[in-house]
Amino acid sequence: MKLWDETIDGYRPEARAMLQALEGNFPTAEGDGGALPDDLVARAQVQRQNLLAVEPEPSPMAVDSTIPGPAGDIPVRLFVPENPKAMFLHIHGGGWVMGRPHINDEGNEHLARDHGLAVLSVDYRLAPEDPYPAGPDDCEAAAVWMLEHGPELWGTDKMFIGGESAGGHLAAVTLLRVRDRLGALDRVLGANLVFGVYDLRGTPSTFDNGGNTDFMNSSEIPILFESFTPGMSEAERRDPDVSPLFADLSGLPPCLVSVGTFDHLLDDSLFLATRLAAAESPVELAVYPDSPHGFMFMPSEMTKDFNQRLDAWITSLLP
Repeated sequence: MKLWDETIDGYRPEARAMLQALEGNFPTAEGDGGALPDDLVARAQVQRQNLLAVEPEPSPMAVDSTIPGPAGDIPVRLFVPENPKAMFLHIHGGGWVMGRPHINDEGNEHLARDHGLAVLSVDYRLAPEDPYPAGPDDCEAAAVWMLEHGPELWGTDKMFIGGESAGGHLAAVTLLRVRDRLGALDRVLGANLVFGVYDLRGTPSTFDNGGNTDFMNSSEIPILFESFTPGMSEAERRDPDVSPLFADLSGLPPCLVSVGTFDHLLDDSLFLATRLAAAESPVELAVYPDSPHGFMFMPSEMTKDFNQRLDAWITSLLP
């Protein structure tokens, strides 16, 4: 079974050349000022500052606001076109410990301008200061707010849910909560799950991605897991609300699952897509050869193909 076509296969030399050119920028256990602190909070604070240094220019379309949350107001970033066709709940990545909605301003502006989606990107609470279930609870609160206020504010009661990396994980968790807690799955058009982590015990590629060049570091992943789920046993991490790979995946709306073959989270996406298909939930698996974690932020033909595929997927599901 081939996981990509000949056109995508032809992009592999460019992908490898780009990785080679960027190799010096790949993460190690070191921060800018030396080894990262052992203390998880101090470590996260350094990582957040490092990520801010490479954050893209903010979108002029974005509007910062807040919505009510379980622990106080939640900051959100809104992108609202005229006469929205539907809504999109976006959840940013960053290993649950860093990042903010600004990371995906360009992508969220595109969703608003070119697809007519009212986008809300949620600035959920971060670990280790606020571990599980704080982040998922904030994302659920954002979904509740959109489902409640979308019709009056934007004239639509339909939404997409999506995110990248840890945001892909939180998007999957939120999708399941919308089904199991809110009973509002009929309002969800689809879920865009981009190189997410779906088993917090770790999958084979989490520990060994074949030595391929990746923006993730295998030694860092267990630290992120512990920051988000401190002290949890493997049995506790099998809870579907923690590791959605263990959930009942039947009856879900269409899911687009995307990942690169050099990604340490490759197996998470392969396993999730296979389980979705076995549960007879509509799923499209997009695998990009020789591509690392975060490849969609790199200017390449692989990225163009990813964007075109996402555009076609969204267009096919819009009311």
